[in-house]
Amino acid sequence: MLTAARLGASALAGLLLAAGAAAPALADTPAPSPVTPPAALYGKGDPSYDGVWRQSLALTALASAKVVPAASAVSWLTGQQCADGGWPSFRADAAAACDPKTEDSNATAVAVQALTALGGHQDAVAKGVAWLKANQNADGTWSYNPGGPGDADSTGLAVSALTAAHADPAQVAKAGRSALDGLAGFQLGCAAPAAERGGYVYQPGADAKANGLATGQAALAAAGGALPVATTDRVDAAPAAPACPAGGAAAAVPAAQSAEAASAHLVGRLNANGQHLMLTTPGAEPAPDLNATSWAVLSLVRAGHPHQAAGAADWLAGNGYAWAAKGKNGTDPAAAATLLLVAQAAKLDPYNFGGTNLVQLLVDSGPKPLSLPSAAASAASANPDGTAAPGSGITDGEDNGGFSPIWLVGTGLVVGIGGGLMISLNRRRQAAAATPAKDDGQQ
Repeated sequence: MLTAARLGASALAGLLLAAGAAAPALADTPAPSPVTPPAALYGKGDPSYDGVWRQSLALTALASAKVVPAASAVSWLTGQQCADGGWPSFRADAAAACDPKTEDSNATAVAVQALTALGGHQDAVAKGVAWLKANQNADGTWSYNPGGPGDADSTGLAVSALTAAHADPAQVAKAGRSALDGLAGFQLGCAAPAAERGGYVYQPGADAKANGLATGQAALAAAGGALPVATTDRVDAAPAAPACPAGGAAAAVPAAQSAEAASAHLVGRLNANGQHLMLTTPGAEPAPDLNATSWAVLSLVRAGHPHQAAGAADWLAGNGYAWAAKGKNGTDPAAAATLLLVAQAAKLDPYNFGGTNLVQLLVDSGPKPLSLPSAAASAASANPDGTAAPGSGITDGEDNGGFSPIWLVGTGLVVGIGGGLMISLNRRRQAAAATPAKDDGQQ
């Protein structure tokens, strides 16, 4: 995972401007000393800005793969929960009282989904749902930290958490605005250019354009989905773009058409870019965004369009190894878990996802699990080199859609910005500022 400390000043300033933050103040803020990850945590990198996020995704993905994780891994996650029910990104001393300003909706939402998937943690789930309800904005949305303006990513993740916990998002409301009303406020309607319609902006604005990651996470929520995403039969029906009246009237997307409109937007973007989404930041060349592409696949499968998601899932299988396995600290558990969830949703083999054993890769990044499904042992022994080493990566550029592994190792850190870097930027703002951090939409 990239961190702000590894960026040059100009690149950091550009990314902060893209996220709506004041670049100079953060650029001058020294990075805190790295925190050594606890043994119960997945991944070897500093957990200060993504500990709960990556642990939750890892546990969700492993549970869906029938892996019984170590008790210590689960208790670490439950131990991070604050007394009021929310989760921060990470707290080194779980015995100390939480600072409410450090609790965030993204960590809370994925923790709720992980504990729901694991089962047996109803009290913690109920407290997490209560925290989400208590910190919903008056317009029905959620911000990254309590008290800030809502954004599509945080709202989408919160809605998915409510869905997972069987708390109807249509009934979770503030000032007469439900969670679904809040989510709909980020979706572009008929007033937007045709190519933007159906997509979700990170936050509304006069010149706001659809954001790939915001659309993927919000579309999953709009389709009534949560993690893990259940597979569906492959079908040929293409998603329908929103029906706009003649003359381009500024009509919003009807609630009943929201998921379809978002799916149509994502399919259009995927088709235009060779079956993946792109990340564009000021001062940098556009790069493939594996995180946003992954969420696009998940949302399309949930919306009933697995056939339209198949090309992107195949692209991820051919290009995901460096993102998941070749970070500064080895395996990125959040990336590996996201790809594992994609493989399962798209009905691809998680033990041979473009040549990578995602289950083994993720298992080996954390504490030894209590048990593995029989498929895990047989797949490990079937690796081309006859070993059970974490995921055997792609070795032939012709096997991965034209992207060579050397190129991927060199740029895999960049394509992961959509997931790792912007988490770090947001959470470093939180550490550096006296007021709650503003979410950047790139969780």
